[in-house]
Amino acid sequence: MHDLHHQLHVRVSGERVDRAAGPQPNALDDAQPADARRSQSRREPRLRAAERRPEAVAVSDARLLALTQGDPSGIGPELALAAYEAARADATLPRFALLADPDLMARRAGALGKSIRIAECDAGSAARIFGEALPVLPLRARAMGEPGCPDPADAAATIESIERAVALVAGGQAGAIVTNPIAKEVLYRAGFAHPGHTEFLGELARRHMSREFRAVMMLWAEELAVVPVTIHVALAEAPRLLTRELLVETGLIVAADLRARFGVAAPRVALSGLNPHAGEGGTIGREEVDVIAPAIADLVAAGINAKGPYPADTLFHTAARQTYDAALCMTHDQALIPIKTLAFDRAVNVTLGLPFVRTSPDHGTAFDIAGKGVANPRSLIEALRLAARLAGA
Repeated sequence: MHDLHHQLHVRVSGERVDRAAGPQPNALDDAQPADARRSQSRREPRLRAAERRPEAVAVSDARLLALTQGDPSGIGPELALAAYEAARADATLPRFALLADPDLMARRAGALGKSIRIAECDAGSAARIFGEALPVLPLRARAMGEPGCPDPADAAATIESIERAVALVAGGQAGAIVTNPIAKEVLYRAGFAHPGHTEFLGELARRHMSREFRAVMMLWAEELAVVPVTIHVALAEAPRLLTRELLVETGLIVAADLRARFGVAAPRVALSGLNPHAGEGGTIGREEVDVIAPAIADLVAAGINAKGPYPADTLFHTAARQTYDAALCMTHDQALIPIKTLAFDRAVNVTLGLPFVRTSPDHGTAFDIAGKGVANPRSLIEALRLAARLAGA
């Protein structure tokens, strides 16, 4: 039987390189994002003490990005291969090092018929060999990664990939982190104790800095930026979790990062209501009156241009989107439905409030199409572009 992941070991500048058999792939479709960027406010910044960004873990001018493999049974590995092909063809795309099992990547390249060299290397040599081979920083944990068949046995490799990416940026060996999708349910079965990527990254930042960080999830596209205040919780739990303090803390972090990372001089923040019609003055729920409106007043008192609460069903139409730079939404789906409708293959997940830049594609593991070579890499490519831009790489 033909071995789809036959490897030819060669040497590139002293590094071992595994070349997967297969024809040279065609140029990727839809790999180029639009050049336009979100317009910025011309007003002068007023950064108050409560809004200041946490100090960086390490000062680094490294241009290299650290990319994680994601769930090895999902589309993450093939997206990494596609992003590498795109970067080889387009010099404007940033270079990256992949934290992954090299054998997994060679198998996936061979199965997809991609003639991509897989080079095991360290962070110091990754940028140098990027033009000749995909630089892979090998994991200690192995990953079988059967496409479409998630296995808790692969959880150790998934977690190690994230941990090592954070260590690289903390040590100044990478400029930012880009993460491929993980499957939380698979990790939970292996004992993972965090609600998701965002919260885990906050914990890793705490380990490196020995202090607490509040990580905030923002979904960004040129047309819209949204922040779900409650994230991976049951909808029935959201009203209990929404507090005045949580909304104020989230708003301050969002405003600070819009200034410091995105260059928006005077961020405009809109807050949605929780209930239909934003509660109709308290007749359809009291959260808008008792929680959201007081939080908006606190944000305004802190110097933030915050307004609302607005009915969620009118907050995202074209005219409304011109009036704010980010929308704070009360629930996960209230935020993600509009941005995925507007920019499904272009939106990027950005983690705010951390001492390093982290982005990821705005989609999941897509086990149903993993290994079939049909996954669209555009969101990952956008995540790489945005990470480099935010990190100043």
